[in-house]
Amino acid sequence: MYKYRNQTGFTLIEVMVVVVILALLAAIIVPKIMSRPEQARIVKAKQDILAIENAMDLYKLDNGDYPTNNQGIAALVTKPTQEPVPTDWNGYLKQVPVDPWGHPYQYTNPGKHGEIDIYSFGPKNPNRDPSSSTVIGSWNIK
Repeated sequence: MYKYRNQTGFTLIEVMVVVVILALLAAIIVPKIMSRPEQARIVKAKQDILAIENAMDLYKLDNGDYPTNNQGIAALVTKPTQEPVPTDWNGYLKQVPVDPWGHPYQYTNPGKHGEIDIYSFGPKNPNRDPSSSTVIGSWNIK
């Protein structure tokens, strides 16, 4: 009459064991992964600063000096009209970058730490204090 076949599959207990193991792994791994976004932002800021610094070096090679404080980083995107007007300006950046926390990068010429300083106030610096330990600058990423 009816023939019973050997049915293969997972029992409810086996499925529950796998779910528990996955939950334990997630409980261990997720906190470690969740702490990485801030590290990624810091790495991005460092890369941006290096790119701005390289563009500044090209600007200096073409025009004899770095942009003034008043010209700032914007001098890499649009040709300055303020004195000293660059003689051999080329577009060096497509747009003025902002740091991963949504603030503009800072630029000083002459810098306190080098010929020029390019920096971000970094994370956890709501007062934008340039002497804070969270500042990421061209002088401390090399």
